[in-house]
Amino acid sequence: MPRILAAQNRERQQLLAEMVKVRGLLPLLMKSRNGQKWSPGERAALLEQLRALGNLSPYLVVMVLPGSFVALPVLAWWLDRRRRNRHA
Repeated sequence: MPRILAAQNRERQQLLAEMVKVRGLLPLLMKSRNGQKWSPGERAALLEQLRALGNLSPYLVVMVLPGSFVALPVLAWWLDRRRRNRHA
C-alpha cells in the first residue's frame, strides 16, 4: 500500500509540474494571431510549453475520451515504458 501511495504522489507532483509549465501558453499563442512577432526568448518559451503539453497528453486522453477507464491499462503500460527508456 505505501508503494501505491508513493507512486500516486509522484505522478500527481509530475502532473502539477507540467501544468505549471503550460501556464501562460494561450496569451503567447495569441500574440502571433494579433499580428505581433515572437522574440527568440518567446519562441523558446513556446517550445518548452508545447513540450510540457505533450507530456500531459496521456493524462488528458484518459480524462477526455469516452470509455477512458478502459484505456487506463494502456496508460499504465505507456508510463512504464517511458520510465524504462529513461533509465536505460
